[in-house]
Order: sequence, then structure tokens, then C-alpha cells
Amino acid sequence: MLTEKRIAELLRASSFEYQQAETAHHRLDEQIAGLYKRHVLTPQEELRVKQMQKEKLATKDQMASLIRTYREQQAHAQSH
Repeated sequence: MLTEKRIAELLRASSFEYQQAETAHHRLDEQIAGLYKRHVLTPQEELRVKQMQKEKLATKDQMASLIRTYREQQAHAQSH
């Protein structure tokens, strides 16, 4: 059985949707880290951080879903 890490590597090489989600996840992570480098955030910046955190979580969920789907498809193919 393939590990989650190995499936992610395969999807990274073959799935445009996975690549987009992963790129967005990393971009959001960097943007959030950049805002947290400031000592004080304005209320607007705090709101933006919360929105970016939600977007980041959604991209992580999307990547996990793609990994699950890949794993299920492989299991189904092997059972037939």
C-alpha cells in the first residue's frame, strides 16, 4: 500500500488540480507568515489572516481528498 507521502508525490507529478492546491497552500502559508512577522496587526490585517487561514485549510482539505480518491481508485483497480 502506498503511503500518503508517496501518493502526494505521484499526484504532484500527474494532477494539475493537486499542483494548484499545493501551490495555493504554500502561497497562503507564506503570506500568513509575512503578516505575523509584524508586531501589531490592524483589525483589517487580522481579518485577512483569518480569511487566509480558512482558505489554507480548504486547500489542505482538497489535497487530502485527492489523496483519498487516488488511494480508493488504486484499491478498486487492484481488487478487479
